Amino acid sequence: MAKKKTRRIMLKFSGEVLRGKGDDSVDFVKLEKLAKQVVAISKKMGVVMVIGGGNIWRYRDNKGKGIPRVESDFMGMMATVMNGVAVQAVLERLGVECRVMSALPVSEIAEPYVRRKALDHLKHGRIVICAGGTGRPFFTTDTAAALRGLELDCDVLLKATKVDGVYDKDPEKHKNAKKYKTITFDEVIKKKLAFMDITASTLCREGGLEVRVFDLMKKGNLAAAAAGKKVGTCVHN
Repeated sequence: MAKKKTRRIMLKFSGEVLRGKGDDSVDFVKLEKLAKQVVAISKKMGVVMVIGGGNIWRYRDNKGKGIPRVESDFMGMMATVMNGVAVQAVLERLGVECRVMSALPVSEIAEPYVRRKALDHLKHGRIVICAGGTGRPFFTTDTAAALRGLELDCDVLLKATKVDGVYDKDPEKHKNAKKYKTITFDEVIKKKLAFMDITASTLCREGGLEVRVFDLMKKGNLAAAAAGKKVGTCVHN
């Protein structure tokens, strides 16, 4: 049977990917290089994006600083809106229509996330950036990417990281870590592999949304992953 053609992707990457040197939360040279790759992909298929906020704020990096979890999570959601607006500005400078749609009400700079409106933007060839996480605390942007990927009928969730796939243990700490070329969601959940949180993995499993985990920093990987080529690790049912 011929492989089904990818019609629409959910691209998820962390805010840390955008971090510059020193105190710069966003490296715009790095961002423009990434944006050019996204533009090339958007000419062939629909693109939905979820961007983390870790370059600005996230709860796990700021435990013990006196800010309660709920408030800290909302700060993280606002950080994703800031990143979304930055990415939108660069994409539009490159001549591509783009909309930031936020689960948090920030109507001055982003549209409210409404599924039907997002689908309409995609129908008209616009890139949609889903910001503000799920709009609720205690959920990660991985879960937001899984949720929006399913809601917006994406064919695959591309999780772009600094690691070239899913391993049985942290490859930065263990030289003998084993990389999986392919693995099922059931195995991921059973082995508690932390390439994304369990809630996100469960959502993808239940919704049948394939995930491909790959190294965003390696040249050509993003285009290859979007085209359905075998890069990184494929996580599936």
